[in-house]
Amino acid sequence: MKDIPQTIFLATGSNQGNSFDLLQTCNRLINANVGAITKESPIYLTKAWGKTDQPDFLNQVLQVQTVFTPKLVFKKIQQIEKQMGRVRYEKWGPRIIDIDIIFFGNKILQSADLTIPHPELENRNFVLKPLFDIAPKHNHPILKKEIRQLWKHRTDTLAIQEI
Repeated sequence: MKDIPQTIFLATGSNQGNSFDLLQTCNRLINANVGAITKESPIYLTKAWGKTDQPDFLNQVLQVQTVFTPKLVFKKIQQIEKQMGRVRYEKWGPRIIDIDIIFFGNKILQSADLTIPHPELENRNFVLKPLFDIAPKHNHPILKKEIRQLWKHRTDTLAIQEI
């Protein structure tokens, strides 16, 4: 079930409970179950995207070194979300924790339950800004643009504030 070591990027977010502590707990669980966190972006306060009538989010992007396959990483992050108490009520709704695979090396994958790179990442400041902080030269394998180019030409107007 293991693959060659890969650098992956995970986006984490929370807008329920003590979101700061929840992100720290999430990071510890990722480090223990998915792979070594090699870089962490600052944590950002952002307005909710998609479904806006809910509390603001804290968001972060992590660079992780993993030996697991994309499907196994996906399974492991779903287990972490469940362990932390996440229950899926509605799309883009409030959540205790959310973990998304943004990039998995340069892999492109589309299946019924997993799409890599994460769709619409280029249209979401809460992903782009923290990703820009830790990997500005990372190349989007489909758009063929570096993160710094995507950040420079972003269209999302929602505010993002480092905490």
